Amino acid sequence: QLSLFSLTVKRLFSTSHPSVDSKEMKKFQRLAHKWWDEEGEYSALHSMNDIRVPFIRDTLLNMSSNYHLGNPLSGVKILDVGCGGGLLSEPLGRLGASVTGIDPLEDNIRTADQHKSFDPLLAKRIQYKSSSLEEIVEESMETFDVIVASEVVEHVADLEMFIKCCSRVLKPEGSLFITTINKTQLSYVLGIVVAEKILGIVPEGTHEWEKFVPPEELEHLLESNGFSVKTVNGMLYNPLLGSWSWMESTSVNYAMHAVKSGAQGQSSPTDALSEMESEQSSAAAGTAV
Repeated sequence: QLSLFSLTVKRLFSTSHPSVDSKEMKKFQRLAHKWWDEEGEYSALHSMNDIRVPFIRDTLLNMSSNYHLGNPLSGVKILDVGCGGGLLSEPLGRLGASVTGIDPLEDNIRTADQHKSFDPLLAKRIQYKSSSLEEIVEESMETFDVIVASEVVEHVADLEMFIKCCSRVLKPEGSLFITTINKTQLSYVLGIVVAEKILGIVPEGTHEWEKFVPPEELEHLLESNGFSVKTVNGMLYNPLLGSWSWMESTSVNYAMHAVKSGAQGQSSPTDALSEMESEQSSAAAGTAV
């Protein structure tokens, strides 16, 4: 018998209010088999690993009291939302994390499953599921130490619902990592006109400028839903070199790290966070950094 609480959660996060946009799914359907072509449509995402993987790893290690050499993220449970073909799930798994990758597109999950099967180690550390975030909320309440949503929030239908769902499945004082695109004139010129129409780095029609999210708006949504934003870094893609670098300006791409506030008076539920960082997180919860 369902409790009143779980019924409320089910109603709140039911798929009658999905964050998944069916138009967006159709866009990615035809590219599902191309994820692991490093020179193809997803080449910019492959090279983004050079900065987004160390960003996630080093942020978590700075918050950690203990880690294993060679497997620095051992024992950390990560949810990779909108995992696509597993481009980010795999390197996180290689760092020792236990990764669950979800994507609403079955073809993406098929590609991801097939690719991880080539590496027996990854086959054990990573599991993929064809699912929206809402669909796993009830079975995964406060399950994960870390959520990664990389190049996802600019495609969701309901961003606040998406953030609420992230909060539900994240443990108290867990980390949320987001990379996305700002909503500026420059991001329209570089992200759509140049990237899609001129250079063809990204398939035409991949992005809609109206759905880009300014960092101030994302920060506000996170802060008002129980997160404390810790870091906002600008990112720059060089199409000539095919490489990413960090920059001060967030006018085009940016990465954000936020921490879910902990239950008052409780220590961190995960070994991945040190007691000192837990206290800092609790003290800073709900305030902008």
